[in-house]
Amino acid sequence: MWKVKRMNTARIVVLTIAVGAGGIAAYLASGSDNKPLPAEPVVQLQTVDVLIAKSDIGLGQTVNADDMQWQTWPASTASSTFIRRSDRPDATAQIAGSIARAPFIAGEPIREAKLVKANGSGFMAAILPTGMRAISTEISPETGAGGFILPNDRVDVILSRREKNQDRPNAPDVVISEIILSNVRVLAIDQAPKEKDGQNTVVGKTVTLELKPEQAETLARARQGGTLALALRSIADLNAPDTKTDDRAAKRGDSINVVRFGVSSATTTQK
Repeated sequence: MWKVKRMNTARIVVLTIAVGAGGIAAYLASGSDNKPLPAEPVVQLQTVDVLIAKSDIGLGQTVNADDMQWQTWPASTASSTFIRRSDRPDATAQIAGSIARAPFIAGEPIREAKLVKANGSGFMAAILPTGMRAISTEISPETGAGGFILPNDRVDVILSRREKNQDRPNAPDVVISEIILSNVRVLAIDQAPKEKDGQNTVVGKTVTLELKPEQAETLARARQGGTLALALRSIADLNAPDTKTDDRAAKRGDSINVVRFGVSSATTTQK
C-alpha cells in the first residue's frame, strides 16, 4: 500500500515538472523571433498639378478653357516647360483664346511654345514664325503627291521646264527638273489649316508654304518658268539641314553629252 502511494506521488511530480517545462518553452518561443517587425515609414511621392490637354487640339484650333484640365504628375517627371498650378493658378483663363501652332494629343502637357496669341490677327499671321513668309501656289493631284500632303508636312518643291536643244533645232525639247526648295513646311491646303470632315487626305488646288524671304522670291520666279510639283518628305526629315539654293543654282550650268543614234549633243542638267 505504501509503495502504491509513493508511485502515484512520483508520477504527479513528474507530470507537474513536464507541464511547467512546456509552459516555459511556449513562453520563451512566443517572445523570441515571432514578434512582428515595426512598420517602415511610407515615403510620400512628391507631386504637382500640371495643365494638360483634355482632348485632342488640332493645328490652328483656338484653345478654350474646356479643352484643358489640371492633372497630378510626379514632381520628378514634370519638365520645367510644363505649366504648374502652384506657379500659375489662373493659367487656364490666361491661355484660353490662344491658337495652337502645333497639334496636342489628349493628356499631353500644355506648353506655351506650341501656342500663340492671335491679338486680332488672322490664323496664318499668328502661326508664322518671326521672319518667315506664307506663299501660296497652285498644284494639282498629279503634282501634289496624289493628295496625301497635309498641313504641317515637309515637302521639296520641284521645277520642271522645257528647253530647246540649241545644237539640234529640230530635235524634241529637253525636259529639265530640279529641286528649287528643300524641306519646307506646308501651312495649308486650299487655305484649310486642318483636315476636312475627319478625312486623312485633302486633294487641294492651292498649297501655302512657309518660306524665308529669299525662298519666296525663288518660288515666284519659278512659277513663271515651268511646272511646279511637290515631293512629300518623311517625318524623320523634320530637322534635316536645308540644301542652299545658291549651291543648286551653281550646278544648273553644268552639262553632259547625250548620244542619241550616234549623234552627240550637249544637254544642261541638274546634278
